[in-house]
Amino acid sequence: MPRPTPLLTLTAHQREALEAVVQRPTAAQRDHWRASIVLRRAEGLSQAATARAVGVSRAAVIRWERRFREAGLAGLADAGGRGRKPSIAPEVRERIILGATRPPPNRTRWSVRSMAKAAGVSKDTVRRLWRANDIKPHVTRTFKLSNDPRFEERFWDVVGLYLDPPERGLVLCCDEKSQCQALERTQPGFPVLRGHSATRTHDYKRHGTVTLFAALSYLDGKLFSRTHARHTHREWLDFLRHLNRETPGGVCLHLIVDNYATHKHAKVRSWVDWHNRRHRKAHGVDRIALHFTPTSSSWMNLVERFFRDLTVDVVRDGSFASVGELVGAINGYLAEHNLNPKRYVWRKSGERILASIRRAREALEECNDNLATAH
Repeated sequence: MPRPTPLLTLTAHQREALEAVVQRPTAAQRDHWRASIVLRRAEGLSQAATARAVGVSRAAVIRWERRFREAGLAGLADAGGRGRKPSIAPEVRERIILGATRPPPNRTRWSVRSMAKAAGVSKDTVRRLWRANDIKPHVTRTFKLSNDPRFEERFWDVVGLYLDPPERGLVLCCDEKSQCQALERTQPGFPVLRGHSATRTHDYKRHGTVTLFAALSYLDGKLFSRTHARHTHREWLDFLRHLNRETPGGVCLHLIVDNYATHKHAKVRSWVDWHNRRHRKAHGVDRIALHFTPTSSSWMNLVERFFRDLTVDVVRDGSFASVGELVGAINGYLAEHNLNPKRYVWRKSGERILASIRRAREALEECNDNLATAH
């Protein structure tokens, strides 16, 4: 049985210095590895576990642990005169890495070539340093945090329906996909062939738009739908009547909708109240319960995920000579979907989502504070 290796003991100064190396983006990879080895060994990880966590061999862990025990922080440095001399000055390296977060005047971001010209190096050097430090100025991710004062109340109302659907109820995710354009390409494109991608013209003729009203059943993934030329409260009421006819009686329809004014129209509320009174008298439960998602939180409505599939599979790349052609293509896609419906299942817990949103809010507030200080 191998003899256990005693744990490393670090002073406060040593721990602070090693953590600074690990967190510094401009630190050399070898310095990052050595500091990580010592920190993980000080946390109690075995030499083998440390090697796996850092991504080095166990022999490397043994070597740098021994050197740290013998000489402290100085033992982690390379001996003078050893190794290849750096070809890029440290100040140039720092400018390329840290400067990537500060766009040049009159521009929103650096490109590889503009940074190379400003730093006086080749574009390959800039690309290599950015790749090594996971810097991607050309990549932008969109986000939106809700400012709804009733965010958590509405959040739990909707998520609760997904995680614990009511027994005498049917959960339907409802929304309109408005302004579906019937676009006709000016010339026919080529189909996908071996060695060649599909083509289509960049210009098109507009033949009008249509609005798709859809309700996605959370129970089995079935779609209820209607198409209309407009999307006012009249069309929304027509769709509610359609849902009432097409779904079993005696159950409550829990409709998840956004805060679009059409869904809250006075005539809509009046019709819902009147229908609920009749249904409650006959079956003991309301017929329709409206559950509003928080503002700027369309990601909570699962029908949006289906709309994305519809856009990619039918609308975006299609060519339609009339609105009727577009409606026919949409209805055909929906009919095929309903022959073998697929559920979109909500799996993430509410607590994890809220924790992520709180971290995003804190990061946004910190960013705003930094911008205010900079100006």
